[in-house]
Amino acid sequence: DPHLAGSTGLSRYYDFGEGPPPEGIQDEAGYYHRVVVYYLAHPDAASNHLVELKQPNSDTVGFTFGLQLCENTQAGSKCDPLKSLALSRDFYKGDRSMRESGFDVSFRFGPFSADTHHYAPICLNSLLYKQEKDLEKMSLLLGKKAESDKWRKRAEDRKQRINQYLWDSQRGLFFDYNFENQSRSSYEFITTFYPLWAGLATPEQAKAVVQNLSIFEQPGGLAMSRHESEGQWDYPYGWAPTQLLAVKGLRRYGYNADADRVSYKFVSMIAENFRRDGTIREKYNVVTRSSETNVGAGYKANVVGFGWTNAAFLEFLHDLPRDQVERLDREQRQGTVAPASRRLSERTWPAAGGTPAPPSKKSQQSGFRAGD
Repeated sequence: DPHLAGSTGLSRYYDFGEGPPPEGIQDEAGYYHRVVVYYLAHPDAASNHLVELKQPNSDTVGFTFGLQLCENTQAGSKCDPLKSLALSRDFYKGDRSMRESGFDVSFRFGPFSADTHHYAPICLNSLLYKQEKDLEKMSLLLGKKAESDKWRKRAEDRKQRINQYLWDSQRGLFFDYNFENQSRSSYEFITTFYPLWAGLATPEQAKAVVQNLSIFEQPGGLAMSRHESEGQWDYPYGWAPTQLLAVKGLRRYGYNADADRVSYKFVSMIAENFRRDGTIREKYNVVTRSSETNVGAGYKANVVGFGWTNAAFLEFLHDLPRDQVERLDREQRQGTVAPASRRLSERTWPAAGGTPAPPSKKSQQSGFRAGD
């Protein structure tokens, strides 16, 4: 099975396509040129991803770039010979697999995550464990005990392998595992909270992960990592879906005070930015608590009206204690609210036919409320 991570018995991200994917060409202008320039300047990181085309080479697919390195000196510029360079098939396999993972782009699986397909990731295997446990329960409810036992055995086996390969007891974090060179990654990433959300972490493991919360926690919530790669899935950015899984994981193991604190940081940041520009975005800079982003590697836009941010906001708001919801409401009322960014509860939405509907009496009475 190509989706198996070597002999670990765990799963990996793996895309069956070849060469650059459509979004890498259409939406990320200059991305692969940037990758080649990076590898040219960091030859130790290039490994088998950068190919010099001295003659036709079957190991390449996609673009060809003519580049040279130059050094400016007092005597003038000194340049290496012009090289014809391309990215290897293995690079594009990793690039496509990174996009399959959804974490595009970070440096989590090496520069530009070009080695994604060489790793057993903690996120994917936690999700599969949760799915196997769900299928175990569903089969039992349907009276199919043999199938239930099969899914229970699969989940138990995956949990054992996660503990063997992906848990670092000294660091107190879950990491990804490179099965090609048989080494565990040391790249701190927010997916270390996935085992808590899935319920596969032991109480001792959960405690250790929570003790490392400060690695990720910022004024606006949890950062994806502590590594500033200029990719949108790294520091200093925070995303709603990973934020939600982390907070749900904290609550599952009884760390409600930590969950409340992180939740409040995230929702107050969203509300603050909404008050300023009337939009909700797909990602935020959780260090500066701003929707203004400066992504250098990969997809650079910060899309408006992204559904998962809206959904996570409501989930967090629902789970927060009443006093914190009331605090959030007070903060929004005290702000200077422009017409385009009124309190969420007072915004008007088009009725049938496109005519704005007047706010209801309920929406006129208050802003955020516990249980809304």
